[in-house]
Amino acid sequence: MLLGACKILKPTRNQTTFLKLKKHSTMSSKFDIEKCPWDQNTFVGRWNYYFLVTNPMLCLKTDEELEEAKSLRSNCLNGTLPPGTTSEQLMIAKQIYESSFHPDTGQKQNVFGRMCFQVPGGMAITGAMLSFYKTIPAVVFWQWINQSFNALVNYTNRNANSPLSQNQMATAYGSATLAACVVSIKLKQFLSTHTSPVFQRYVPFAAVAAANCVNIPLMRQNELLKGVDVFDADKNRVGCSKLAAVKGISQVILSRIVMCSPGMVLLPVVMEKLENNSVWFKRNTWIHAPFQTLAVGCFLVGMVPTACALFPQFCPIKLSTLEKYENAAYCDIVNNCKNPPAIVYSNKGL
Repeated sequence: MLLGACKILKPTRNQTTFLKLKKHSTMSSKFDIEKCPWDQNTFVGRWNYYFLVTNPMLCLKTDEELEEAKSLRSNCLNGTLPPGTTSEQLMIAKQIYESSFHPDTGQKQNVFGRMCFQVPGGMAITGAMLSFYKTIPAVVFWQWINQSFNALVNYTNRNANSPLSQNQMATAYGSATLAACVVSIKLKQFLSTHTSPVFQRYVPFAAVAAANCVNIPLMRQNELLKGVDVFDADKNRVGCSKLAAVKGISQVILSRIVMCSPGMVLLPVVMEKLENNSVWFKRNTWIHAPFQTLAVGCFLVGMVPTACALFPQFCPIKLSTLEKYENAAYCDIVNNCKNPPAIVYSNKGL
């Protein structure tokens, strides 16, 4: 069964490039399945990695294929690979595993919360929000749908070392949905009386940005209240820090806003031009929703890995910064380490 993993997925362009560099015909025992093939200290390296693991086609993998990839990865780590296993098979298993299993717990993630589902899920919901913004009930409905999806994504990609209670999750979900709806309604009412119709098209973007600022911190509130684990460069735990949580969550909020920005900022301009300059397009309103949905999908194919790659997955913070702003965490690290690192790292999540 494990040898069949090579049939799970054909190598992508990025995989092929990497495998050529590694000469995939070499022994798989030399393959480090935990090491990323691209330099994660550079934006380009991170973009290549996230383009690999956010491939929307990975959503179609069956449970059997996911378990095969997980088993092959485990065998690689244990040094018990079946004879004849190639680096190509291991690279494909790495892609499937890291797109579908939580990096902290190793548990299989809900398919709708995975980052590889951001393109199909995001394009459908964003396309609907951009198309149905003219009435308050429509705005409220699609903001509710969007926040339900966001809450699932935020929970799925949280730092699993800081679990939430059901009450905390319900509060985060309700607060974000309420924030999105209030911003949508108030902004729509203001724009309807003070600006031209084109500006009303930006109501969904304003609501999404505001909701992200509420949803993500609340969904990860335990990290802010209790802190997150911080590690040295060799990934040895050295302490816990609330400031590291604040920095990581802030980066995630910015990344999520950047992810949806091109589609939600540029498409209103495009739609306004098409409706003003094309009689056919203006008359055939049935095409507006599918057109915007497909356009958002095209943007997201590039923007999902771009947004994920904006910041390193392991967020660095200087020990001197902790000494200045979070002395308790600083003292804890100094007391735990014979040679305290100058920089510590925390998993910012996605």
